[in-house]
Amino acid sequence: MAKRDYYEVLGVSRDASADEIKKAYRQAAIKYHPDKNPGDKEAEEKFKEAAEAYDVLSTPEKKARYDQFGHEGMNGAGGFGGGGFSGGGFTMEDIFRNFGDIFGGSFGGGFSGFGGGGSTGQRVNRGSDLRVKVKLSLKEIAEGTVKKLKINKLIACDKCHGTGAKDGTAFSTCSRCGGSGYVTEVVNTFFGRTQTTGVCPQCHGTGKMISTPCDKCHGEGVVKGSEVVEIKIPAGVGEGMQLSVSGKGNAALHGGVNGDLLVLIEEEKHPELERDGNDLLYNLNITVPTALLGGSVEIPTIDGRAKVKIEPGTQAGQVLRLKGKGIPDINGYGRGDILAVVDISVPSHLSSAEKKLVEQLAESPSFAKAEKKRQNIFDRMRSFFQ
Repeated sequence: MAKRDYYEVLGVSRDASADEIKKAYRQAAIKYHPDKNPGDKEAEEKFKEAAEAYDVLSTPEKKARYDQFGHEGMNGAGGFGGGGFSGGGFTMEDIFRNFGDIFGGSFGGGFSGFGGGGSTGQRVNRGSDLRVKVKLSLKEIAEGTVKKLKINKLIACDKCHGTGAKDGTAFSTCSRCGGSGYVTEVVNTFFGRTQTTGVCPQCHGTGKMISTPCDKCHGEGVVKGSEVVEIKIPAGVGEGMQLSVSGKGNAALHGGVNGDLLVLIEEEKHPELERDGNDLLYNLNITVPTALLGGSVEIPTIDGRAKVKIEPGTQAGQVLRLKGKGIPDINGYGRGDILAVVDISVPSHLSSAEKKLVEQLAESPSFAKAEKKRQNIFDRMRSFFQ
């Protein structure tokens, strides 16, 4: 089923303020909360849908990307080989973990009304994300490319297999949660007294404690290291766009899943072409004789140069279009063009002989007709504003 527009989900306009977005999410969260709608799968889905919408619209970077590309920009349409664009994909644990920002911390962790008594599985640690910048030429952006980067990061300790315990086995069961990784308590909420299940503060959700730390990583489970990461970059990316390579971030403390590698795109400035969306702009400078008599000129393209015919009488400001020679759309919707804007070079100094020739031309019927046409245009403009 196609995703609904995030603004529609929260019932706000596209120019809504941050406070309005937050208020709308608060109302939706209360309305569709699992404790208020036990066993209602539709309410549960709307609850998660609202949380996902709020996460995007409350984060300036994600909101800007969503406003420009919609859901395609958030979900990495087309599958970019180990990554795609970050965003979306919420679990109930993710939602409850961030509830304190909206409700002042009164909601804690999991909830008894959802899924028959809250979370009971052990918490899995997750490593932190890493961010790198990748500078791309216009050719690489147009064709797509593969970059290999050496990333300095935290990696799992090979001596304890990332557990932090000596030989990877020196553990004891957590005395506070009994090995479950979670503790249950009763708290007061908007809906009255509610039983909540949260991450055990003693073992941080692992359900076990290290009895003898690893002597290499000192019980952390991670050490400093590096990895060469291959990043597949699709054609059509743009300045400021972010790709996510799953599992290539820092390793998690005491075992778990790696964070992600976030790749921020930077565009190298082209010496002749300027990008405008998927189109490329070029300032085509021609001489007065070429503008008058016509001819052919070369225009730079992404992968070389192309010959273009100049028609006699070409005017300054005229735009010549090279169809399909621009940047491909990242979502596969065709390709942009090269737009060459004509600029006519006029000599700043003339010899006496050259001046006489120009004066003779100015008195000729063709030039007189062109001057009259120019004056008529200005007359029409003046009458328009009178």
